[in-house]
Amino acid sequence: MSKLLYSQVTPKADFLNRRQIMAGAAGLGLAPMFAGSANAKALSFKKSGYKVDGDITPKDAATTYNNYYEYGTAKDDPAKYASVLKTDPWSVEISGMVNNPGKYALEDILKDVDLEERIYRFRCVEAWSMIVPWVGFQLSDLIKKADPTGSAKYVAFETLNRPDEMPGIGWNPRFPWPYVEGLRLDEAMHPLTFVATGMYGEELPNQNGAPLRLVVPWKYGFKSIKSIVKITLTDKEPPTTWNKIADNEYGFYSNVNPDVDHPRWSQGSERPIGGGLFASRIPTLKYNGYEKDVAGLYAGMDLTKYF
Repeated sequence: MSKLLYSQVTPKADFLNRRQIMAGAAGLGLAPMFAGSANAKALSFKKSGYKVDGDITPKDAATTYNNYYEYGTAKDDPAKYASVLKTDPWSVEISGMVNNPGKYALEDILKDVDLEERIYRFRCVEAWSMIVPWVGFQLSDLIKKADPTGSAKYVAFETLNRPDEMPGIGWNPRFPWPYVEGLRLDEAMHPLTFVATGMYGEELPNQNGAPLRLVVPWKYGFKSIKSIVKITLTDKEPPTTWNKIADNEYGFYSNVNPDVDHPRWSQGSERPIGGGLFASRIPTLKYNGYEKDVAGLYAGMDLTKYF
């Protein structure tokens, strides 16, 4: 058996040793008992033409191997602890440079959209990947509802910050809570940019960002912010959590780019989750395979930089 390279695993130290065994078990279909989705509600949605080549990641793997620091830094922490999250009632505050600001109840958001399933590639900056069947709607539908003013250039997002239901906040008090992210307005309005309310035909599990999470398939996964409670339209580039923590490693754009390595590991290939711990790596695609759809957004920009 060949030696496992550092670049083949997530860089988080507490994932090593027994966490690797847990991930391998999920990939072999040996789902942990704490998956927490056995009673998930099925959703009504239409199929779409958004599909990719490759096998869909097993549901058990996709719902037990997550980054969600509000519940801990180990990959299995979200599935173990996120069941305490209360997602009903839920609302999203939309403010800033919009003509229709306010708090939008989740049920009002959903009654105005048609849910559809989109099968997207998902690429983590840690060099692992999945293929996930998300259910949701285009973010542009929600932004249009808020009616941005002509001055708006960026969209800022904020995650729920509820320490009594998110034990990871207490475990990691130096982390700059709440988690925040951002997109340029044209990125947010792009047809591929998606708000997921479900996955695998069922309601989104808490550990995957219930009840509303962003999915931006051509960007590294940390851009797909979970459990959204606030959206702000602005004319200034908003701060983003990982850029605040390490601006030399995590930029605002963070487009998937196999030609630009992370300072601590290669981005040229990735390890698909669901095939076991020692699954063969596959080449990473520019913009995660969505180059023809989104490259025009970055015409003239220096893509040799780590965004």
